[in-house]
Amino acid sequence: MHSAVLLIEFGSIILGLGLLGRFAGRYRLSPIPLYLLAGLAFGEGGLLPLGASEEFVAIGAEIGVILLLLMLGLEYTASDLVTNLKSHYPAGLVDCALNAVPGAVAALLLGWGPVAAVVLAGVTWISSSGVIAKVLGDLGRVGNRETPVILSVLVLEDLAMAVYLPIVTALVAGAGLMTGSITLAVALAAAGLVLFVAVRYGRLISRFVSSDDPEKLLLVVLGLTILVAGVAQQLQVSAAVGAFLVGIALSGEVAEGAHTLLSPLRDLFAAVFFVFFGLHTDPASIPPVLLPALALALLTAATKIATGYWAARRAGISVKGRWRAGGALVARGEFSIVIAGLAVSAGIEPSLGPLATAYVLILVVLGPLTARFTEPLATRLARRRERSGGGPGALPGGAPRATTGAEASVRD
Repeated sequence: MHSAVLLIEFGSIILGLGLLGRFAGRYRLSPIPLYLLAGLAFGEGGLLPLGASEEFVAIGAEIGVILLLLMLGLEYTASDLVTNLKSHYPAGLVDCALNAVPGAVAALLLGWGPVAAVVLAGVTWISSSGVIAKVLGDLGRVGNRETPVILSVLVLEDLAMAVYLPIVTALVAGAGLMTGSITLAVALAAAGLVLFVAVRYGRLISRFVSSDDPEKLLLVVLGLTILVAGVAQQLQVSAAVGAFLVGIALSGEVAEGAHTLLSPLRDLFAAVFFVFFGLHTDPASIPPVLLPALALALLTAATKIATGYWAARRAGISVKGRWRAGGALVARGEFSIVIAGLAVSAGIEPSLGPLATAYVLILVVLGPLTARFTEPLATRLARRRERSGGGPGALPGGAPRATTGAEASVRD
């Protein structure tokens, strides 16, 4: 009887997620907020709480996190990461300063303590690579000059996750200074070793994993990833970091083949992960933190726009491209929830989960809008300022002067 109820509940979850995904796709929206809302509806305090399938959903959610980080690692080669780190690290530092600090300060102002401050800093810092990539594709901007700048910022954030996640894991576990230092040292050594091995021996590793049979390739890559993630978690490094490093180590045709085979699994278990997070958030706990979440969302939307603008300006991109780069980086999503989930599982701060949920819901909806409208809005405001006589395109007395073709090309 229990088995039948489990199948009914889990089948209903998967069917519901599929329908929500189709609805989001029809209107070119990210399905993440709908998945979170579904979790809120069927979790503790929701409309119809689930019981029998909760443990199974928890396992699926853990696999979802592992697959999210694995697929992220498959997007980059070790040489890509090293090149981005050397060339664009100032943008990464500005990104961290402008977007992590507001989260940390907000947690301290709310009286949540230093551990929650480190966690909320990560929630507000990391943009959603998945949502941003989809938005760029929908808007036809993949070939734009500012797109490599956007991707560089995202790559640096993803690389920083390899250092940040072990720190958060140690902190939420209540590890002391010595244990936490050892954990961080192990994580850094593992990341450095994997990057070195991937650069020098990436072809050999890929050749070992490679197979012409899709079934064998899927089983080997998935099995290796879960094994390494488990070993990493046993060492208190973070299963997500282990999966990310496996993705980096694979390259070439193996990475492309694994990406194709694992994408449907990633989408399935990632959706389950968002539902699981929503299941553990009481809807009644969201209204008390809605105003702080909204204020934090608006503030960090502005700081992300500033980050993208600065990074694009440093790369020599035109003014319009700078605004497009800033607007595209606003969305937060999967990794903000992953980070918050670590703290929620450890029981660090009861209000952190609801605030993170509300924050992500706001920005995952606002992000595509800022990507689309930040540049036109900024251009319109600049023209209005010029017409009023305060801008570079106006003559003394307020009359606009003619703009040469060369000047227009510089601005655009």
